[in-house]
Amino acid sequence: MRARVVVTTLLVASAAVACGSGKAQDLVVDGTVPEAPYSGPLHVPVQHGDEDGVRAVRIASGAAGRALECDGQIYSGGGSDPWSKGDGGGTPEDGLRAYFEIEQPDVPRYGYRAERKEKDRVLYSFDVGGRTKVAVVVAKDQKNRPGWGPETSASCDPSELPASFTDRQWYEIWTDRHGERLPVTEVNSSAGPAHCDWQKAHFLSLGEGNKGRLYARDPDGVLPEGMLTSPYDGDVRMPAGAHDTGYRFHGRQLWLTGDPGKAYVRTPEGIEAWPLVKGGRGCA
Repeated sequence: MRARVVVTTLLVASAAVACGSGKAQDLVVDGTVPEAPYSGPLHVPVQHGDEDGVRAVRIASGAAGRALECDGQIYSGGGSDPWSKGDGGGTPEDGLRAYFEIEQPDVPRYGYRAERKEKDRVLYSFDVGGRTKVAVVVAKDQKNRPGWGPETSASCDPSELPASFTDRQWYEIWTDRHGERLPVTEVNSSAGPAHCDWQKAHFLSLGEGNKGRLYARDPDGVLPEGMLTSPYDGDVRMPAGAHDTGYRFHGRQLWLTGDPGKAYVRTPEGIEAWPLVKGGRGCA
């Protein structure tokens, strides 16, 4: 069962699937042993409760969540559901492959290092700068899980993954005014999903202190009538009292006012007003 820290779930979250880089990369590599490898237990009972948020994800992700070395908060994690005979693998590395086949996670499918090995469990780590950003514990012949396969897994915020991976995902990662990447739980954007015929629209998601707001750019009017709280306007004056959030994505700068109904995006061509999206209006 998966859990994820989500401040705002984009209406277009199914917009895209990561494309391949065109170059095959090894799933498991030798890697470099970190200065402080994970030394905790590889089996930590997974707990599920009614609460949401970071603590719930950490509890649900067992040993994998403990093995992470995030700069920010844990983003996603959990234990695996049962599988049938033949779905598991014959080796730990096969069990890691089964993780991707069974769970279909939005994390890199290359470059994992066997950080810890025990008789019936192995911890695989995807490292960035010598720190674990994705952790997968595979186990052998557990209850309702024949063969080698995933037991628990967890990942840091996508902003902590390599740009070579995140640049090919459906989300766009913003930076602060100094060029530092920001968590997608704080701010992210994406093109609208093609299966809705919304690809000419663009969505901006603001979480954490912005209470999960979702804004849209719709210059071609492809979004359904009534989905936006007001019309999109591609040529406006910056309102008095607007402040620069410091959020940046390529040539875009995000400005906000005390009115949550609109977000103002400054571009090299001018200033756009992106209206607030009404909740619960995803396409079928």
